[in-house]
Amino acid sequence: MRVIISFAALILSALLLQFSSGGIGPLDALTGLNSGFSSGQVGLLGSAHFVGFFIGCWWSPRLMGDVGHSRAFAVLTALGAIGISGHILTNDHYVWALLRVASGICIAGCYTVIESWLQAKVTNDNRGRAMGAYRLVDMTGSLVAQLAIGVLATLETAIAYNVLTLVCIASLLPLALTRLPQPDTPRAPRLRPELAWNMSPLAVAGVLVAALSSASFRMVGPIYGQEVGLAPSQIGVFLAAFVAGGAVAQYPIGWLADKYDRRWVLIWLSVFALVSCGATILLSGSGTTGVLVSAVLFGLATFPVYSVAVAHAHDFASMQERIELSASLMFYYSLGAIAAPWTTSKLIEGFGPSALFAFISAAHLGLIAFGLNRMRVRETPEDRTRYIYAPRTSFTIGRLLGRERDR
Repeated sequence: MRVIISFAALILSALLLQFSSGGIGPLDALTGLNSGFSSGQVGLLGSAHFVGFFIGCWWSPRLMGDVGHSRAFAVLTALGAIGISGHILTNDHYVWALLRVASGICIAGCYTVIESWLQAKVTNDNRGRAMGAYRLVDMTGSLVAQLAIGVLATLETAIAYNVLTLVCIASLLPLALTRLPQPDTPRAPRLRPELAWNMSPLAVAGVLVAALSSASFRMVGPIYGQEVGLAPSQIGVFLAAFVAGGAVAQYPIGWLADKYDRRWVLIWLSVFALVSCGATILLSGSGTTGVLVSAVLFGLATFPVYSVAVAHAHDFASMQERIELSASLMFYYSLGAIAAPWTTSKLIEGFGPSALFAFISAAHLGLIAFGLNRMRVRETPEDRTRYIYAPRTSFTIGRLLGRERDR
């Protein structure tokens, strides 16, 4: 409890950020569709968010070095508030895409500041509890944001976006009022994409497939939900069911990933993903209950893929390489997340809602084939790191997770 209290400002800021950022994607999709946007235009908004996310991951450590943690957080929060509130001024989807770039910069940059601050304050004695609280906030904020869509979608457009803007601005208050001294600015991690590929090509493939699955579902899921007959209030529950399934899967999948060859765990997760995608397509016409059950199954199968892939990559890394390796893996995740929403939205536009899960199935089928091939290339390492749930928040998350992996 003392750990949670001592980091209350950082944790509260992260919770508010997750709520505002988690709500803007589904709200954009539903509002855009009601305003006459095509599926491809809605998908463009999701891709624009991850373009901003990548920029924020790269730029924010340098911004902290120039102006410090608190000012950097204020600048990034202002960008996020502009990115959300600007939606009520126009219905042009290209302008909305630019605004989503701004909100993407905000969320990645603010998480970089928070994680840098946490890293400076945690010790080996309290690291596990602090990270447990941080992961809980990450999951809880995302879950609540999806559930809130059912309420936001019933409000007037201006009111709904203003609510998210206020929450985004409110995230500035805990850090602005905290008495914790600002830490020294850490050196920005070098971005070496080749590092992850040299360590583990399979981990890179797993991260890309995780991005295709998660980003497609979160950003394009509202289109799918509307296409299969869900009401706006039910679409929020549909997205939340995916997050809940992923949260439930973390412990059992982590146990399996520590006990058995992680390549087999990745392969069987992809097999389960294929089954869940098939079930989703078959249950799409069976009513709300069937659609929600399929979302839970999809979350169970696909959400842990990223953490298992990351753990597998770290099995081949030294302690000195962990930070740059984490940044490299996040780079590949960003690439997949940028491409996925626009691609899947265009597929839905051309072939119907089932095309979303057909595309994701193809990605997991490729991961199965690649995983089996990689198992013929080299043996699994005898000394392995601990499996931990890895939030997809910033390039600097490796600083927080590095020592925990080697405990």
